Order: sequence, then structure tokens, then C-alpha cells
Amino acid sequence: MVAKMHSVAVVALLLLQTAVYAQDNAGGPPRNPFLAADKYAITHFDSSQSDSFPYDVPRGMFRVDLRKEPRIVRGPVNIMTLASTSPNYMWAASSEGLTYVDVSNNGFREVARITAPGQKTIPNELQDKILAQRFTSAEQVQKLVSDDYGLNWTRAVNGVYAVVDKDNHVFYNTADGSVSVFGLVDESNPAAGIKLIRTVDMKPTIGRNLLVGTGITYDGKFVVASNQTISVFDRSLEGEPQTVHFGEDEHVTNSFAIDEHNGIYIASDKYMHKLVWTGTRLSEDEADGAWKAPYDSGRQPPTVKIGTGTGSTPTLMGFGDAPDKLVVITDGADHMKLVAFWRDQLPAGWKTLPDAKSERIAGQVHVTAGLNPLPEFVQSEQSVVVNGYGAFVVNNIARSGEKDKLVDVLALGPVNQPGSGCQRFEWDPQVHRWHSVWARGDVVSTSMVPSVSAASGIVFVNGYYKKTGWEVTGLDWKTGKTVQRVSFGHDNLGNGAYAIIQFAPNGDLIFNSVGGPVRAALRNEAGS
Repeated sequence: MVAKMHSVAVVALLLLQTAVYAQDNAGGPPRNPFLAADKYAITHFDSSQSDSFPYDVPRGMFRVDLRKEPRIVRGPVNIMTLASTSPNYMWAASSEGLTYVDVSNNGFREVARITAPGQKTIPNELQDKILAQRFTSAEQVQKLVSDDYGLNWTRAVNGVYAVVDKDNHVFYNTADGSVSVFGLVDESNPAAGIKLIRTVDMKPTIGRNLLVGTGITYDGKFVVASNQTISVFDRSLEGEPQTVHFGEDEHVTNSFAIDEHNGIYIASDKYMHKLVWTGTRLSEDEADGAWKAPYDSGRQPPTVKIGTGTGSTPTLMGFGDAPDKLVVITDGADHMKLVAFWRDQLPAGWKTLPDAKSERIAGQVHVTAGLNPLPEFVQSEQSVVVNGYGAFVVNNIARSGEKDKLVDVLALGPVNQPGSGCQRFEWDPQVHRWHSVWARGDVVSTSMVPSVSAASGIVFVNGYYKKTGWEVTGLDWKTGKTVQRVSFGHDNLGNGAYAIIQFAPNGDLIFNSVGGPVRAALRNEAGS
């Protein structure tokens, strides 16, 4: 009996050591020298699209009145507050345009703003009046969006994947198929305003498709993707781009990751693609290290998610001396799997896994998200959060939703019951396999992109609960236990609407609300 207990203890210790080894050796991506900052200069935080940030965040229970905190009123979708080249300022990217924000001395003050070309400006007073209403029906929300806002769902894609370069220039996409670059009129005096530097009409290249992603290579080229193309420009946006067209039966709905060797990882609804920018051309050739691999797809879910393939922007995992270099997504199966692909050469003697569509698939595991019995769909519109060799995924799918995605994302919670469930996995590089660490079927992640504090070991989601309303929920990375709650109540400003959860270097919450980004110092409910 003693020997058996000793054996179990040894196995447990080895498993723990494996997990620690994985965390310590997977590392993070090297700094892209052509981005404005190491973190927050691009949607999903860095070129690997990790959704991981390095700042300490307090644990505890907090209550925040978003209408009393400093806010930049913009929208109705405010995807991210982006790093500038100065730690004293940030760019706020919204579906309306850009704002330059002074964040010095723990502040949050608008300095300048500009509306994107061809876009409608919604007066602050009108936006606040609309969002202050108590949503009671999808028909009411539809009226607000179409009649009062005068918008349709395509507005929501504007600026979704903005990126800031080392010259403090912002690259911004619009639903009409154009990409624009903006900068400050005077870098030494931001109050002088924001200027439009150049706009390029991408329609001759992309046709009737939408732009869905932007990025910058490690040698400073601008990359932009549409539903069926990916193109590389000089950052000046001058000259003709080099473009790769995907198959006519393929459809891309999310952005891409870039590695330090300028491998570009982008997923259509049928294939994971790796393309390579060689320094002179955009290559699909295997001789240059490019590849494509099929993966499982499914049906179109009724809410939040777009398309039948992955809902994830691909995320890179494993850097430096880490033994396994991977790119990970959730697949499109009705009950999704977390899937890892080998980024580079396949390991010697590697054989295709059972039930895997490609030899490129290093491992895949079914996601239950802590739900039993499983609902009709377990699916995500969010990228996989990666910290070391750890991965976190959410289920976004409710039982029913609205056809117009802007209406859908505003109605979820107050009108339509949101989906629930999340799960944390770990990749074991010694046996090339996923294992589940914990799952929480009771946690709601409505539509916002989760993120993780690598310093504090907390992963964050934004959800709506019937009794208490909107909140940001922080879960311990190792155990899944709730260790932070930031409660907003039933105010519609508590809806993050496809945006990403951020925190400032001092631990303040930067909440990219549907009504504009807010900075909130977290104090417990007693006010201490």
C-alpha cells in the first residue's frame, strides 16, 4: 500500500514538473521591433496573438459604475485601446474612428479624435441615450441599431484589427474595403490633432470581401487580410501589394499571427495556412516553409460566431528553446476541439494522428467547457488565450440569436440568454498531447476576447448574469477558481461587444465598453 502511494506521488510530481517545464520553457514571442510597443500595439496584444499581458492585477471583488469613471465616448464597437510609442498616450480604436488618449498619471483624457473616411459620427449624447435604455426585446435593439444609429452589422468590423507601428502610425480597416494610415499632426503636441496620411482602396484586390485582419512583419512590412486574400505592402501603403488568393470555396473571418521569421498563420473555414514573407515575396511554396492543412468544420451556430470554420485568430505557442513550436485554434466542429499544428518541420518519424485531417495536426482535444450534457453547439468566436504552454478557450454560443451580428451582440444578456462554459488546457511537449487542467460550465463569456495576466496568473472574461448583470470575471490560471469580480450591474456599458479585456501597467481596468473605453481603478466594495 505504501509503495503504491509512493508511486502515485512520484507520478503526480512528474506531472507537476512537466507542467512547470512547459510554462517555463514555452516562453513568449520576441519583440517585434516595428510595432509601437511590446504589448497592446496590435489586437490580441502581440504578433503571436497571445492575449497575454505582463501586468499585475489585484484579486478581489469590486463594483464599478462605468458612467462615473473617465470614458472616451465612441462606438458602438470599441475593439481595443492600443499602445502608442509613448507610455503616456494610447490610441483608442472604434468602429467610428480613432481617438488619442492621455493616460499619464493614471489618467484617461481625450486629446484628439478623427472619424474614419466615409463613416458616420454618432453624437455622444445620442449614443449615451440609446445605451441608457433597458433592452427588453430584439425588435427594440434592431430599431435602435437601424433607425437611431443608422447602422448595420458591417460597421462592427471597422478597425477591429488595427495596428500601431514604430512611427506611431495607426493602420485601420473599414467595411467598405479600404485601409487607412493615420498619425499625429505634431508628435510633440498631440492636441494639434490626428491626420489621415493615406487611404488605399482594396476593392480591386479583394472584390466584395471584407477586410478582417492587419499586422506588421518583423522586417516592417504591412500585412492585410480579407475573407479570401492576404496582401503585403510597404508601410507607406504606396505601390502595388503582393497578394495571395485563397480557394474560391474558402472564407477567412479572423486575423493572423506572425512569427519572428515572418511566417504568417491564417485560417480559412477549411484550412490552416502558413505563408512566408521572404523579404521580397509572399510565398506559398513548401520550399520556403509554407504549408496548408485541413481541419474539421461544422455548421453555422445561431449566435456570436461567424462562419462554419474556426472562430479563432491563430495563436502561436512555443518560442526560443521550447521543444514544440505550435500554432493553435479551436476548430469549426459543432462540438469544437482545441487543435495544435506543427509550425515548422514535422518531428522525425511523425505519423498522422487518428481522426486528424492532416499530418500537420500535432494534437487535438474535445472541448466540453464544463457543460454536461453538452448543448447543440460548443463553439467560440474568440482566439485561444496562450500563456506558456497553457491554453484557455470559451464557449460563446447561446441557444438562439439574431441574424444581424451588431443586434445580436447588444441583445445577448439583457434579452437573449448567453452561452456559458470555459476550459483551460496544457500542452505536454514530452508526449505531444493536450490535457485538461480545469473547466467551468457556470462562467459566462458573452462575446468579449478573454485575456490573461501572466504576472498574476488570472484569466479574464466578460459576461452577463440575470441577477447581477455585466461583469469581468477573473479565474485563477492554475485552479479555475474565481479570484476577481468587477461588477458593472445591468448598465449596457458593461457589454464589451467583441472587444478585448485590458489592464493598465498599474493594474487599473481598461474596459473597452460598447459605449467607449473606460479606465477604472479597482477598489473593493467597501471603498478601501
